[in-house]
Amino acid sequence: MKFFARSVRPLAAGVLGAVMAFTSLNASAFQQEGKIIVGSDMTFFPYEYMKDNTPQGFDIEFMEGMAKVMGVKVENLDTRWANLIPGLRGGRFDMINSSMYITADRVKVIDMIPYLKSGESILAVKGSDYQPKTPEEFCGHKIGSMAGTSWLQRLQELSKDYCEKNGLKPIAISEYGTDPQTTQAMLSHAVEAQMTDAGVARGVIEKLGGRLVISSEELIYPVLNGWGVKKGNDEVKQALIDGLAKFSKTPEYAALLKKYNFQAPTEADIAAMMPKE
Repeated sequence: MKFFARSVRPLAAGVLGAVMAFTSLNASAFQQEGKIIVGSDMTFFPYEYMKDNTPQGFDIEFMEGMAKVMGVKVENLDTRWANLIPGLRGGRFDMINSSMYITADRVKVIDMIPYLKSGESILAVKGSDYQPKTPEEFCGHKIGSMAGTSWLQRLQELSKDYCEKNGLKPIAISEYGTDPQTTQAMLSHAVEAQMTDAGVARGVIEKLGGRLVISSEELIYPVLNGWGVKKGNDEVKQALIDGLAKFSKTPEYAALLKKYNFQAPTEADIAAMMPKE
């Protein structure tokens, strides 16, 4: 969102270079000693969402598990997407934990720590005549997306550099405040298909499987998911890197990835996909 080869060793101590000894996870690095204040947009099932007034989802469980090995508590602040980076930079929270894609634009303004590999899928109405498998099939169609996502720029470039250059109609892109609003727009036939995170797409099918399908067959625009940390806040950044390295060696970490059918990035993934500042 904008502003897993078995033979390669998965994310561990070498993620961003050699990690320091785990004896110092530095719980005092955070704004409140012994507590990580976390900003998340709780509208992105299955990553983070609210159920019975309680934060739920993969990212929430991941951070709780990591905080446990770090010996700290977590306070989650439900914050709309557009306010996450400004909130972090303004000191409202210690970190962003909101399935945020690591992009070149973002690493210019915040530091990011990779912890997951993801990408996009295409959702379509079940039984409709329009079942696009790739973004190239969006030309001349109405496509919905949550505002502020990293793939929007890719779609805008595709519309200009592929659709229009080949004499096809441009993509009509409609942006919505949240992902569920985008899905509702598709169900209401305001848009014909939806581009969203692959994990979110699987979650939508789980909830609305009788009405929607994932029409794409392969992961689109593979990318790293990362936590955001305010630039210059190296103490928090190192504490999180150390905590991730320690948590990644536990059975709970492996079980959580299996539960959600998610992939940890390999060192090769990180080397290939991590943007340079």
